[in-house]
Amino acid sequence: MIEAPSTRLAQRLALGIPALLIGGAYVSQYGFGLFPCEMCWWQRYPHFAAIALALLSYFAPPKKLWIALAAVAILVSGLIGGFHAGVEYKWWEGITDCATTNAAEGDALEAIFNAPLTRCDEAPWTLLGISLAGWNFLISMVSAIAIFSLLPGKDRS
Repeated sequence: MIEAPSTRLAQRLALGIPALLIGGAYVSQYGFGLFPCEMCWWQRYPHFAAIALALLSYFAPPKKLWIALAAVAILVSGLIGGFHAGVEYKWWEGITDCATTNAAEGDALEAIFNAPLTRCDEAPWTLLGISLAGWNFLISMVSAIAIFSLLPGKDRS
């Protein structure tokens, strides 16, 4: 059966968007020293799952199921990002005493004792007043909705 162009676009978005967001997270972490807090990691895990599901859609039928599941994972990351952004903006409290140490290479114990904490309730960087978690929320939600809208309902690809 001929695959709908919208399915191919949905598949590419389902793979590309989380890959770009994860890539951006690692660039900000290793390139600019913006180490992730615990809730930042929570946002990354669904993106990893979305990448795996989108890759699976290239090899295993039913393609639309894997793409839709990738979109769900992107949506989950966006919802976590929205919650995290609310914590950063002090709209509500987080659900944990969230902080992560930024351990460096070398002597692990020394690195832990000398490492600064990365707090979940403080945005380390913003663009146009929106934190990284807020951007993840916006990009992920729009992407998930776009992917779902691109998946045709009647074909069997």
